[in-house]
Amino acid sequence: MYALSGLPSFAAIRTKPTTFVSRSTKNNKPQAQPIRITAMRAVVQRVASASVEVEGRIVSEIGPGLLVLVGLHESDSDSDADYICRKVLNMRLFPNENTGKGWDQSVMQRNYEVLLVSQFTLYGILKGNKPDFHVAMPPQMAKPFYASLVERFQKSYNPSAIKDGVFGAMMKVNLVNDGPVTLQLDSQSPK
Repeated sequence: MYALSGLPSFAAIRTKPTTFVSRSTKNNKPQAQPIRITAMRAVVQRVASASVEVEGRIVSEIGPGLLVLVGLHESDSDSDADYICRKVLNMRLFPNENTGKGWDQSVMQRNYEVLLVSQFTLYGILKGNKPDFHVAMPPQMAKPFYASLVERFQKSYNPSAIKDGVFGAMMKVNLVNDGPVTLQLDSQSPK
């Protein structure tokens, strides 16, 4: 999704990369250390059901499975997409009904579905009270990259079990969170 409520899809403006400053203490003296964001981000939610609505009509829906909000960073590459795809499809977020073990099975083991939704706002940074999205991948690059990510998921699993929203559209995402279970996954996480 590359549009803010009330703003057209071209409203995301790219400027220079951001460096964040965190404070750490060394000898009890605060020192600024730059932290750069350089990862694809996914917010993964275990759901009983989820759907995406655009202009009053449902364009995608799933039953039990995972709703994955995907934020693309301007520096993302195929290796980031591979990592997110592999991790999402293999995360053990579901109980094993045969053994009674919790957190034991993946979406693939359960033959559940995945709904992918592009969401550049995952890279929003507040500057005062105004959100800034300049580290998100620009729309003209993000659209084909996101399409390749969806295709990667389809090739890695059952193509009919992978659904997605409409890139760049104003979407209403509906879900019934199961648990609730919600995890954030960054491609630069320890592998």
